[in-house]
Amino acid sequence: MDKKEMKSAIDQIAVPKEKVFDAINKGLNKVEHGGKARRKKVLATTAAAAALLGITFASGFVSPAMNKVLANTPLLGGIFQEFNDRSGVELANQDAVTQLNQSLTRNGVTVKLTSAYFDGSVVSITGFVDEGVDKGENEKGEVSFDINFEHYRGDDDPWLRGKSNNIKKVDNGYNFQWKMQYPYKSFNENSTLPITIHNINGIKGEWNFDIPIQQGKNSTLAINTEEAYPEDGVKIRIKEILTAKASSSLIYETVEKYKSDDIYIQKAVDNKGNVYRFENPTYLEESKKEDGYHSAVRTEMTKLKSDITSLTLYPYLSAADPKVQQLLSSKSFTLESTRFDLGLQVNDVTQTGGQLVIDYQITGLPKNLSKGKLETINHNLEYLFWLVDKDYLTKIDPENPWPPKNHGIPFNEVKMIDKATAHFQSTFDLNGEERIENFKLENTMLLFDFSSFVPSKELKPITVQLPVENE
Repeated sequence: MDKKEMKSAIDQIAVPKEKVFDAINKGLNKVEHGGKARRKKVLATTAAAAALLGITFASGFVSPAMNKVLANTPLLGGIFQEFNDRSGVELANQDAVTQLNQSLTRNGVTVKLTSAYFDGSVVSITGFVDEGVDKGENEKGEVSFDINFEHYRGDDDPWLRGKSNNIKKVDNGYNFQWKMQYPYKSFNENSTLPITIHNINGIKGEWNFDIPIQQGKNSTLAINTEEAYPEDGVKIRIKEILTAKASSSLIYETVEKYKSDDIYIQKAVDNKGNVYRFENPTYLEESKKEDGYHSAVRTEMTKLKSDITSLTLYPYLSAADPKVQQLLSSKSFTLESTRFDLGLQVNDVTQTGGQLVIDYQITGLPKNLSKGKLETINHNLEYLFWLVDKDYLTKIDPENPWPPKNHGIPFNEVKMIDKATAHFQSTFDLNGEERIENFKLENTMLLFDFSSFVPSKELKPITVQLPVENE
């Protein structure tokens, strides 16, 4: 098929607008931070739809249907097309994006903020940084911001949880978009968001901005439907759905027997068969009560259709398992999962110079694992072992767990010995960047996390009846 025939064939393809933008938006959204982060049971995914569309655009082959989708977007919406932000395109069409023209130059780098929107639970800010950033520490073409909002400092900033950062090279610099989940339980419809950029690519400056953000009033559907799962020790209460101009948000509460368990909604289907997808959750409140650990959660979802009467939600449970531990004074030992039928049989512990090699087998795994699942297990094992100086175990922050600096090693290199018996070896670099000062086997505790071997469990779906919308 020659180029002309190919273009003719592509022109005949009908483009489903919402599905296209949904696929691209999901494939390219890069999350930087994650509050109470959902554990990843499978670490590798692909954005095939986005890649295919990228090839199509790059080749100059855009079907007439796709051209109509893009042609109807105002000039301001162009940057949202760049970043495949479907909500931004829709809001630009509704003239619901605030245009900005705030610019600051520090140490030879100019930052200009160009637009902002606040829709549902999402705040978006777009801007431009000139090519002065290429003089920084990053590789050319890479741009990273050290940034805080509302005068917070460091990682304690609630706006950083779930923040995404997209960059696009353009003439004389880079366009960017930051998207943040609104971190608070109640909404302030009109407010100013202070922004401080501390450095860009290592170039220090203190670029300070005050950005107006305006949220139109959300419509609210009160639901209050509860489902209990006694076998799993969890409850879910679907509270309400908020709908803005381009998106909706689901508010729900969970009660969990185990503190680190994670309940999330993967999708919903309405009575007409429309499918709704959900983004990363924002944890609004967390507390410990007599019946378990309580969380109030808000998560962005596809905009709810106005003519439906019921919605079926599909929740999943990602179960946690407390880390098990063993002093390395023994050369062989067995560790067992606290909650699941899994075990770690350590056959040998050998220290040679600056390396520690642990030979072991994982027991209780399903039989005949596929090659892909074995590769995932092999990859996950690089992070599931911690070596920690036993005198510093109490220094690990339970809210932000990480081995204490110079007293822990959280990474290793894994070698598969025999896939039929799940036999592996892990090698730890005792002289690496992460190390234990004055390392001695008899003073070192091995910590192991079985959680990654337990797949997320699909819970019974929850069907809710939708009331008449209250403004």
